[in-house]
Amino acid sequence: MSFLAIDGTLFIQLINFAIFVAVLNVVFLRPVGAAIRKRREYINSLVSDYDRFQAEAKSLREQAESVRAAARRDAEHAIAAERARGSNETAELNSRYAQQAQAIVEEATRTVQAELDAARSGEERVVRQLADLMLERVIPETVA
Repeated sequence: MSFLAIDGTLFIQLINFAIFVAVLNVVFLRPVGAAIRKRREYINSLVSDYDRFQAEAKSLREQAESVRAAARRDAEHAIAAERARGSNETAELNSRYAQQAQAIVEEATRTVQAELDAARSGEERVVRQLADLMLERVIPETVA
């Protein structure tokens, strides 16, 4: 007897194997292949979505940075304008109060000058009265 005999059972086994492969293909290999294909498509879509969202996030970060930069520029411009306005207002107030102080000084100078002139105009009379008073105290009026 030989180890390998080609007879009718070999053909039956080949047919049996072909049927098994066909059933295995229909029942297992095609559904598993379809499931793997769907899973791969799902993973690819997630990767694609991730890449798209990363690109959108980068774009939004760039937009946010440009908005922040514009806001900083606007704020710096507004601050500079307000500083200039405040400086102008301060200069105006200084000028106004300097004029008021000058007017007060001039008025005080006129008042003092008027009082001095008034005192000097009566100076001769006051000096004469004072001299007469001193003479009266030193030389009593015994001669009358």
